[in-house]
Amino acid sequence: MLQTIEVRFKGTRKAYFTWAGEGEPIRVGSHVIVDVERGHDLGRVTALGDVAAKKCASGCSGCAVGETEEPEPLRSVLRVATAEDLLIRDDLRRSEEDARRKVIQRVRAHELIMKVSDTEWQWDRNKLTIYFTADKRVDFRALVRDLASTFRTRIELRQIGVRDEAARLSGVGRCGREYCCSTWLTELSPVNLGLAKDQHLSLNPAQISGGCGRLLCCLKYEHEFYVTTRRRFPKEGKTINTSVGAERVIAVDIFRERVFLRSEEQGSRIIPLVQLQEEVERLGEVLLTAEYRDRLVAAEEARESAGYTAAAAGPDPSLQPEAPADGAAGPMSPRRRRRRGGPPG
Repeated sequence: MLQTIEVRFKGTRKAYFTWAGEGEPIRVGSHVIVDVERGHDLGRVTALGDVAAKKCASGCSGCAVGETEEPEPLRSVLRVATAEDLLIRDDLRRSEEDARRKVIQRVRAHELIMKVSDTEWQWDRNKLTIYFTADKRVDFRALVRDLASTFRTRIELRQIGVRDEAARLSGVGRCGREYCCSTWLTELSPVNLGLAKDQHLSLNPAQISGGCGRLLCCLKYEHEFYVTTRRRFPKEGKTINTSVGAERVIAVDIFRERVFLRSEEQGSRIIPLVQLQEEVERLGEVLLTAEYRDRLVAAEEARESAGYTAAAAGPDPSLQPEAPADGAAGPMSPRRRRRRGGPPG
């Protein structure tokens, strides 16, 4: 029975393969030799079975081919890697830094504006992949021919972003730990400035940016908590009626469940959110009546500005009482009576 296997290589590169289950069993963490385009490569198993199949279905580009075309079949795992295979892999890793320096020299010779981030040998040395970053598109056709004659192998230049570069090269973040993107965070999701605004963080890019120069990935970890919790608090800057009168919300403390209020007569005070809710509930009838009146006026103005009449469009269902039983006609508004020529009341 064929199993789907997720295999990771150097950096964050991964691919999916099939395993027939013959010979030595494969476990998570095992090193395997896999069949790749134009040769063989060595990687580490990070998922297998149903887990790998689900991850492949959600993120594998081979499964997302157009509907009219057949998906490209997965290549197979050839065998479990031996100790000799791992020694070959280690020798290749040690030689990659020397290869990167040679590539940088050739890039300078061709006067190309690009930054060589990393190089990666295929396990059988049939291909050398060069990762680089650049602000603009680079014409590296002449460089590829030069590198092919230098290393006498197939050359692949792959342009990556600065976040992918940080994931490949790794480093230590301001938290004192290794980058999330190079350890456990395998899928990079978009991060925008709105996440920092919702959490009331500093909007200075120098304070909320990571080693890659982009916004910190961890800004997204607790964003849902902040958004959900703030819904229980009044908006900052809003004026509400409490037991001491009209007060303005200055700030909220979502962790200590406190609200900072200020009024013209009483000055400033800090009260728990529960106490504020109790004070507002005592005046709830008045507040709801005022809110109802404001909504009614806004709905009438919106219908009139849209060119509708109250008789044609009908009142806002959300503002009306339940319909009378047995099909009886409901009460007619004074405005509607005047339009029909009847008395206002």
